Amino acid sequence: MSSQLRLHRMHLSGHAHRAELFISLAGINAELVDVDLLNGEHKKEPFLRLNPAGQVPVLEDGETVISDSNAILVYLARKYAPDWLPTDPAQEAEIQKFLSFAAGPIAYGPCAARLITLFGAPLDPVFAQSNSDRIFGLLEEHLQGRDWLAGKAPTIADVAIYSYTAHAPEGNVSLEPYNNIRSWLQRVEALPGFVGMTASKVGLAAE
Repeated sequence: MSSQLRLHRMHLSGHAHRAELFISLAGINAELVDVDLLNGEHKKEPFLRLNPAGQVPVLEDGETVISDSNAILVYLARKYAPDWLPTDPAQEAEIQKFLSFAAGPIAYGPCAARLITLFGAPLDPVFAQSNSDRIFGLLEEHLQGRDWLAGKAPTIADVAIYSYTAHAPEGNVSLEPYNNIRSWLQRVEALPGFVGMTASKVGLAAE
């Protein structure tokens, strides 16, 4: 694999963990570069030349620079691990649905709840909790009788949804009512190459 791959990340970022997890699951050789969000490194040069939005993760593959965690998953799968993003139109559409789910409902539910708890983000905890309950109810129903989110094998859909779901309890969102979700999380964690995200209860400054 390319020795030029570099992933700029922050160890507590679920978005960054998506990319890091997939790199490990797919056996892709990449350098992990820590970005000091607590001291604002992501809002200064030279990081802003990589991503003017000032957010992690960012992937460098030679001259190619990609930001947005889901875009990184698609790029890496297409170029290095195509089994994780099948080209069957119906299955690819199903995977895209879950990428959108990760970018929207997950972001406003368990991701937001975790941002409030860990980073002191000025968000509404009641809204985040109610969103999380609704989202996990849908996910629990979808996983009934299924091992994976989109098809009979793991795909980048599972990677995109995993991080903030697994760490929902850090945002005071319980996973106890959701047997199917917890079983699915265990299947992801049993995959060869799985790497977890750092768990923390430490209050941090907002990004």
